[in-house]
Amino acid sequence: MSKNPNFVSHLECSLTGDRYPAGEIHGLSKAQRPLLVRYDLEKMKKQLSRSDIENSDEPGFWRYAPMLPVEEPENRISLGEIMTPLIPLQQSALILGGKKGSILVKDEGRLPTGSFKARGLCLAVSMAKSFGIKHLAIPTNGNAGAALAAYASKANIKSTVFCPEDTPDINVREIRLQGANTYKVNGLINDCGKIVGDGKQHTGWFDVSTLKEPYRIEGKKTMGLELAEQLGWCLPDVIFYPTGGGTGLIGMWKAFKELKSLGWIKGKLPKMIAVQASGCAPIVKAWQEGNEHAPVWENAKTIAAGIRVPVAVGDFLIIRAIKESGGFGVIVDDHEIIHIRDKIAKEDGLLLCPEGAATAAAYKQAIQKGLISESEKTILYNCATGLKYPMPEVSQFVNKNEKIDYLEF
Repeated sequence: MSKNPNFVSHLECSLTGDRYPAGEIHGLSKAQRPLLVRYDLEKMKKQLSRSDIENSDEPGFWRYAPMLPVEEPENRISLGEIMTPLIPLQQSALILGGKKGSILVKDEGRLPTGSFKARGLCLAVSMAKSFGIKHLAIPTNGNAGAALAAYASKANIKSTVFCPEDTPDINVREIRLQGANTYKVNGLINDCGKIVGDGKQHTGWFDVSTLKEPYRIEGKKTMGLELAEQLGWCLPDVIFYPTGGGTGLIGMWKAFKELKSLGWIKGKLPKMIAVQASGCAPIVKAWQEGNEHAPVWENAKTIAAGIRVPVAVGDFLIIRAIKESGGFGVIVDDHEIIHIRDKIAKEDGLLLCPEGAATAAAYKQAIQKGLISESEKTILYNCATGLKYPMPEVSQFVNKNEKIDYLEF
């Protein structure tokens, strides 16, 4: 692997626009807001083409390495990432109120550790390796912790993970097995985040919480880059995204604007739809009320653990992307999430995670309210494999020692 051309120009405070030098370790800006990686897009435009990307032999999202901040090939940590498939819904599309083939599911559950968190944490760990950071810590509802544990182990970096005590057991076991020091906390993810933040000066670990370092956004940005390439550099009309901390929605919107500046895509950008559960919907509520910042959502509860995020440091970035794209927010109930998950599994053989099913439930609601039309090309993001989540028990039983009535089958 050859060294990447370095197109990173600086880092920028997402709130104030203040510039920070690249090549140095950064967390939040002085304003305590996320830092965004900025590139010399004019230089990139002259030296990089779409065909360079299309002809890349790098695996998965590392094919976009020239558009990412990791410069040295030896610092690119990989666990065998792939380009995740776009799966058209057929019978399920009719149930949701759409047309066969007009709804595509981007199935991120095919990535290492079974979720889209692999993208962001892969980049964060790769940059940590390039900076020589020795210890990383994170709060998680499950999948981010698993991704950090796996990539940090591959990079020979120590990791410590804090999970709410009701995090699905399979996630907690996965995190521990893949090498992280793993702890349960009697609270929610923001409580875990406080422990990580407060512990920095005592432990020396680096905080890789959502949006509290600049590079998880760059990893999630690859969802937008990959989607554009898969669709022949012609973006969809609508994207439904399960929104907790919102890194992916922010990252995709950043990707689309960068691609537009490069002249690689033309036309209108997709409407970005933030999907949250009724038991934890701070972003959608703030958007509905015309606010850019969302207060802490008290007593957050939803079966879709990945979007149970009571407060997001990048709230204003999510809401700005919704507004700039002409999108909106949707709130769905847990019972509808599970109902839709089960329907899609039985009709199309696609097992969504609850967060992914939430986007399908939101699509159905948006169609019913006339917010979108069935003719619009729509992407639903399934952010993790459904195999990590509780599923209905099987109670039917066959006794091999008794006469079997085959007409019952």
